[in-house]
Amino acid sequence: MWSWVVSLVFFFLVWDNATCDSNLPPRDKVSIYDNGNGKAIINTEEDIVAYTMKSVDDPRTLDKILYIHPPNNIVSQNDIVALWERKIGKTLVKTYVSEEELLKSIQEARSPMDFAMGLIHTIFVKSDHTSFTIDPSFGVEASELYPEVKYTSVDEHLHQ
Repeated sequence: MWSWVVSLVFFFLVWDNATCDSNLPPRDKVSIYDNGNGKAIINTEEDIVAYTMKSVDDPRTLDKILYIHPPNNIVSQNDIVALWERKIGKTLVKTYVSEEELLKSIQEARSPMDFAMGLIHTIFVKSDHTSFTIDPSFGVEASELYPEVKYTSVDEHLHQ
């Protein structure tokens, strides 16, 4: 008997994506990868723990993968930047980085930057975390199983 919990991305947003040297939200400019429309699923650690604890004794999760995909947390880089711009009351200067430029930067970067940039590529360019449908024969979605759990949306997180 087993259960897997898959959350994919914590609230780890690398704002200065061009150099990956800042985890602080930007005030003036931001790099957008590809067209900025690639979707990611972003959760807080607390929400991941809450869903995991709910699933421990739940027979519906036995021998299943528990995916944590709350609908308000499936967002693109453009969505995140737009939310942030509304919060700060300012439009950021956007620099678009093509997939080819990002891949070249990954190849030229040293560890651990190559890894961080690779995550940006797989998450925000390829949308690898949202490019599938959960197969009910082996997977369940946490926010559907536990609608009573009040998860933190990306919008709420940006208020913190």
